[in-house]
This record gives sequence, C-alpha cells and structure tokens, in this order.
Amino acid sequence: MKNRRAVLTLGALTAISLIAGCAIKPRARAPNDLESKVWHGRLSLRMLADTSVGQKQDQSFGAAFELQGSPSQGELQFFTPLGSTAAALHWSPTGAVLRARGETRDFNNLAQLITAVLGTDVPVTALFAWLDGQALMVDGWEVDLSDRGQGKIQARRSIPAPVAELRVLLDD
Repeated sequence: MKNRRAVLTLGALTAISLIAGCAIKPRARAPNDLESKVWHGRLSLRMLADTSVGQKQDQSFGAAFELQGSPSQGELQFFTPLGSTAAALHWSPTGAVLRARGETRDFNNLAQLITAVLGTDVPVTALFAWLDGQALMVDGWEVDLSDRGQGKIQARRSIPAPVAELRVLLDD
C-alpha cells in the first residue's frame, strides 16, 4: 500500500512538472528570428505641478510592466496590482495600437501613443538604451544609471515643462 502511494505521488509530481514546463510563455522572437530582449518590473512616471498653466497638483502613473522589442517594433503591457493586463501597447513602423478597457485606439506612431497613455512624451529610443545600461543623452533629460546593476533607472526631464521624473525598477 505504501509503495503504491509513493508511485502515485511520484507520477503526480512528474505530471505537474511536465504541465508546468508546457505553461511557460515562449520569449518573443524578433523579425530576424533572434530572441528579442524582454524587461519586467515596475515603472512610475511623475509630472510635477506646473502652476504656469494652472496645474495645481502633481500627476503620477505607476504599474508593473513587461516590455519587449525595440524602438521600431515591440510590445509594452501594463498590469494591475492583481496581475491582469490594464493596457497593451503594440507598435511597428506602420503605426501603434493601444488596447485598454475593452477598447482599441490606433495612433500614427509610438510617440503619440505614449503621450496619450502617460500624459507626456518619453524618449522611447533612449529608454531602450537606458534599459541596456547605456547613458544615451536626450535634450531636456538627465538619466541616472548608477544603480542599474541593482535594476534601478531614474531619469528626469527639466524641459519642456512640466518637470517629469521617470523611475524603473527591473525584476531579476
């Protein structure tokens, strides 16, 4: 009886392991069939109040994210605290698409889409470089990669107003 229980337990553990192995989401493939980079973590963007235009309070956005691809073609997903997808952004050289709250919106390019989602422009090409640990310079932005080894990236835009602070905390 004990031997049969051990065999059943071993069989169940093997089945669970095989099922779990099949459930792993495959990494995205770039158009040239090389694996594209994938980043996971938390992203927050805070825009400081700009009293010159009547804005009295800071505005902020923060969410868990998964980013894959490149500045020219890719996908960015934002997740709710419970893990469901809050918004999915897809872009390619022909345009960009936002899917959120059961709606789909089309944009001419990624810059327009990012501005619509975050409320301000974020330099996407520079963001990909920063995620790779490269301190790409962008007018009006200062980036701090000193804690990149611990998965932390901070960038601040001083011009144009309003001041914007971007923080990324990457998962291991």
